[in-house]
Amino acid sequence: MIALVAAGCGSSTPGSVRSSGSPANVTTTEAPRPAGRFPSTISQMVCRPEAQREIAEVIGEKPVRISTPTWIDHLYACRYEYTSGVMTLSVKELSSWAQTLTYFHGLGSQFGSPRSLANLGQGAFSENDGSVVVRKDWKVLTVDVTALPGQFGVPPTSAGDVAVTVADVILGCWAGD
Repeated sequence: MIALVAAGCGSSTPGSVRSSGSPANVTTTEAPRPAGRFPSTISQMVCRPEAQREIAEVIGEKPVRISTPTWIDHLYACRYEYTSGVMTLSVKELSSWAQTLTYFHGLGSQFGSPRSLANLGQGAFSENDGSVVVRKDWKVLTVDVTALPGQFGVPPTSAGDVAVTVADVILGCWAGD
């Protein structure tokens, strides 16, 4: 399994969110912002060069191409294309806790019996294919590894462990909303 890392692609900023696991326990100096006309800086981080470098460093593989990001229906996404497969990162932006929880739980129910993951965001699960979904404030990150081989990276690691590690890197970049 790839070791989880504390990523440094974003620095803490005044007003950043500190969480302890659930909406009722979130301590903030600034409330989450609702989805807007354009993707937030936090959502855009998943495709930016800093995240690309850190992901390549922890999985030991450099992508041959990163697709142009898309912003459709408040979903920001890009594809990390490797010689042996593709990993897609996306962030769904929502406008309230209710919307966020409904979306997050809806994704979980689509995959039958998702496996809950502790200590990742304010809620996280792994799908049967190894992909990972993480909830943080009013955003839901998905690391889709369905188009990666079963073993990926250097050293070879299960695609599911790669997904958890990538989610951890991205969350380390998110310094609040």
